[in-house]
Amino acid sequence: MRVPAKINLQLAVGPRRADGYHDLVTVFHALSLFDEISVAPAAADRVTVTGEGATSVPADGDNLALRAVAALRAAVEDAEAGPVHVTIAKRIPVAAGLAGGSADAAAALVACNELWGTGLSQQELCAVGAEIGSDVAFAVLGGTAVGRGRGERLSPALVPANQYHWVLAFADGHLSTPEVYAALDRLRADQAVASPDLDAELMGALRAGDPGRVGRALSNDLQPAALALFPALRKTLTAGREFGALGALVSGSGPTCAFLARSAQRALDLAVSLSGTGVCRSVLTASGPVPGATISSR
Repeated sequence: MRVPAKINLQLAVGPRRADGYHDLVTVFHALSLFDEISVAPAAADRVTVTGEGATSVPADGDNLALRAVAALRAAVEDAEAGPVHVTIAKRIPVAAGLAGGSADAAAALVACNELWGTGLSQQELCAVGAEIGSDVAFAVLGGTAVGRGRGERLSPALVPANQYHWVLAFADGHLSTPEVYAALDRLRADQAVASPDLDAELMGALRAGDPGRVGRALSNDLQPAALALFPALRKTLTAGREFGALGALVSGSGPTCAFLARSAQRALDLAVSLSGTGVCRSVLTASGPVPGATISSR
């Protein structure tokens, strides 16, 4: 399997709920940065991780891909759903705001569904994924989609599949999603927080296929909290804007910064410029939207 990273074109965060989560309205967008995952029959469930940030990925029951295997097995109650060895080759950085762990869980779901012949539909796999983590269902679906609730209640965005060109700037460090949400709550301690709404300007820009308008409409309520915890990201965002990005924002809970460019060539030029400034660990170009977890053609 291969499975994409995501960015959030909009991430609107409501007040903290009694269960500790926050109501969200978000616009997910899947990018051409992929992890590759395979599953094979084994004596017991286990996982092997290689590549980007592999030493930071749990190799026990806390691994989201193994949790996905267990969740699918419980959902189908099939005696043929035997133990598997999950192999993950990572390119999506860990704890970077790109939902790499959720992506691996989604790929494990789709792969085991194929291996075991359980025949669950994409919608049914999304429902299983929603029980594992907030971003797992989207990584099954891919494309561009609107998420509500914790992000797990999905509907495909009714917009043309125009290609958008991005530069991702990876930070020399990580951010914990719970810590970023906690920082946001502290920043909002004396504020009245409204329920989140879908941004009509962003959706209009996506329907028009206008990258300039999309860039101006990008938004992330978590960005002030991420910047408070990781101030160096301000320089990264500023540099990207100065080099001509149509839009710039921290991806999800960060610390990856995403920049929208007008074309593939402009994205390459921006990546080259950013790589020479010392404001990030590394950069790459990507495009989107792309499908969710799919069987590799290799």
